[in-house]
Amino acid sequence: MEFLAFPDVQLLDVTGPFQVLASANALAEQAGRARPYALKVVAASPGPIVSSSGLTLFAEPLPPFDDPLDTLIVAGGGGVHPACDDAALVHWVKHRAETARRAASVCSGAFLLANTGLVDGRRATTHWSRCAELAAAFPSVRVEQDPIYVNDGKLWTSAGVTAGIDMALALLEADLGRPLATEVARHLVVFAKRPGGQAQFSARLALGGSDATFDRLHDWMQRNLHGNLAVPVLADQAGMSERNFLRHYRQITEPRRPERLSACGSRPPVRPSAKPACRSSASRGIAASVLRKPCGAASCASSPSPRMLIESAFQSDLSDRDGS
Repeated sequence: MEFLAFPDVQLLDVTGPFQVLASANALAEQAGRARPYALKVVAASPGPIVSSSGLTLFAEPLPPFDDPLDTLIVAGGGGVHPACDDAALVHWVKHRAETARRAASVCSGAFLLANTGLVDGRRATTHWSRCAELAAAFPSVRVEQDPIYVNDGKLWTSAGVTAGIDMALALLEADLGRPLATEVARHLVVFAKRPGGQAQFSARLALGGSDATFDRLHDWMQRNLHGNLAVPVLADQAGMSERNFLRHYRQITEPRRPERLSACGSRPPVRPSAKPACRSSASRGIAASVLRKPCGAASCASSPSPRMLIESAFQSDLSDRDGS
């Protein structure tokens, strides 16, 4: 397997998948079997490659196009766009990927892979924050925002950074079976199959980190999306009066962008409602399910994010006061 790196590469895009396969080698050796993978990092400029974190990798020269190869993995990172501008490198990636049994990208490495034209008409993903950019740059690529990784034919693409580990575990399972992939995941203390998609990280983490009380509340809301999420219920969960809860919550989350949380982890677009939910409905305990809209998946119900739900009640509360 070859891992393509370049200056300013994202370190984990290389080392995460590399370690998954290196661990598979180690476990095979411990069991008295031959190593299943020959692993190396390659680059257009061989030798020391300084990653975006400042840690240096050592890369071997790019092999000839037609050398036998099982898997090519293209990393991402801040240096991916200069790499895309290197016509000779794009040419090498295209022909090397065609020679390989399969080709993969991690995070924004999808941009370099897409530049070859090999992803045209295929499904692909990248870091959640770069999906729109990838779709705009390559309209013939069917960009999917939520999956942790996507497999379409001989091409694999993963979401951001640590998602490369998930993809490498899937590659390992496809090669050598689920038991070994599960054992490697246990050894690395990671999910063998990560629950949910990557949108859960963009939506949920954007609300966290400022107040432990609300971090716990957001977790509770995620587990109870189909229950009663009226403001009095949320205030009770937070251990506050309703009025204090509304004001404190707005103060904590004001800088954050409103997004939706969903039962399946997807992130549907935010659409303005015809009119805001009235405070009286929330105060009387009507469940937030009346505000839910489908996110497109057959089995998924999407609810307004905590910020959206509580903000509507807060705004109505201010309107009530101004009109009194």
